Amino acid sequence: MKNLALFAATSAATLFATALHAEPLKIGIIESLSGAQTSTGRLYANAVKYQVDRINEAGGFNGEPITVTEYDNAGGAPDAANKFRQAVADGVDIIFQGASSAIAGQLTEDVRKHNLRNPGEEVMFINLGGEAMELTGDKCQFYHFRFTTTAPMRVNALVSAMKEAGDLGTKVYSINQNYSWGQDMQAATAAAAETGGYEVVDEVLHDVNKIQDFAPFVARIKAADPDTLFTGNWSNDLLLLMKAAGDAGLDVTFATAFMDQPGNIANAGNTALGHYIANNYDNAAGSEEFAEAYKAATGHYPVFVEAHTVFAVAALQQALGTLDFGGGDIDVTDIALALEDTTYETPVGPVSVRKEDHQTIRPVVVSKVVENAKYPADGTSMGFETVKIVPAEEAIYPVQDSCEMERPEG
Repeated sequence: MKNLALFAATSAATLFATALHAEPLKIGIIESLSGAQTSTGRLYANAVKYQVDRINEAGGFNGEPITVTEYDNAGGAPDAANKFRQAVADGVDIIFQGASSAIAGQLTEDVRKHNLRNPGEEVMFINLGGEAMELTGDKCQFYHFRFTTTAPMRVNALVSAMKEAGDLGTKVYSINQNYSWGQDMQAATAAAAETGGYEVVDEVLHDVNKIQDFAPFVARIKAADPDTLFTGNWSNDLLLLMKAAGDAGLDVTFATAFMDQPGNIANAGNTALGHYIANNYDNAAGSEEFAEAYKAATGHYPVFVEAHTVFAVAALQQALGTLDFGGGDIDVTDIALALEDTTYETPVGPVSVRKEDHQTIRPVVVSKVVENAKYPADGTSMGFETVKIVPAEEAIYPVQDSCEMERPEG
């Protein structure tokens, strides 16, 4: 009996020691936490931490709470590269980032090169907002997952919903920022013309967040006399474009991607009424339960990029629930494989991962700015009313020919 008691005590001590030394999953947020994109970067970071807190409240993973470390990329790709190296030195397993396709492009390449050089010490990148097509095209790679929409998904959803609502018209103007995202939006708008039954009467690419007065652009738009103006512009480029349109009395419906960025509605005022946005989520389209839970924890309803960021971490949580590393080393490849097989039910529909390019197949919500909204924006009475939820299978497009993903062996 003494031997049995000694064995039991020794086994318990061994288990306790193992638990004490379990390997925690380490998450790094490499985000724009200073500079022009601070407000957006902070929203991504806060939403990641919100859902990680939920995971840890439920017991964490691998016998330990998940750790989260923030790294400020200062809004630039070179700083992001430096922070990635720091994150690797800190033993980070998964990085999250969302503000800027250019930074996402830097990080996915950094991840790819690191993983090639360090087999068995892989790092995974969950992209929350970099929508450039090249990220799941010629830059696609196994350890990159995009948990957001792309230009064709947004444009095609807008065309579908606005055409059904009778608000699309037959003449479209395209104005976008001159970099990968804006170029993708321009191409998607042109590609949807036949389906939408419209003509692109003119298209413009301009410098990013350098133009202080859009009046000359609005004069050119007015001369083209379009029914609808498609733009992927964000930040000041959207605010100033809308202000110039309002000042000029331009009678055109905006079809946008980032109208819900905090401050846009307040700054645009009544000019925003009747304009459209296609996005991953809209509180009016989702469940009150999620919106209220988020408000209870953060003090506000989810805005802009917060909701779909929470859903990305929740999908990761679902994938982690299928794995058991027994407190031992974290295997990032196993996590990636589990995430490939995950379908997460968001309040607006299921989100799954397409294995061929790791683009998420997801519903797209099309909304319109209205007065007396259920969820007012920016302290105004205006907000978003859901026009249509485009199902995931309708919103997605074929895998790009340029994506040649190399999968891990075994």
